[in-house]
Amino acid sequence: MHRNALVVVSGLLVSALAVAGPQAASSSTAGAPAVARMNQRIAQHQAEVDHLQQNVGQQESASREAADRLQQQDRTIAALRQQLKAAQDAAGKPAAGH
Repeated sequence: MHRNALVVVSGLLVSALAVAGPQAASSSTAGAPAVARMNQRIAQHQAEVDHLQQNVGQQESASREAADRLQQQDRTIAALRQQLKAAQDAAGKPAAGH
């Protein structure tokens, strides 16, 4: 979900800069230095978008790993509860909390 938002933001940014670029270049005072600055800003923004996309990917990966760990812990707890119930049933005592 975050990755999609970054793609939309980067697309909007590139679109906005593409629209502003020709206007700046056609200005009598703009010229090559303005185009060079615009290209530099585009490159900087693209580098930032790339960095943010990498961060989102790392966070998504960490989130998946955490979810996997939680699922494993849930399975372990369920198995331990079954063992406890079996031990209590074998001892003839009712299960705690039931």
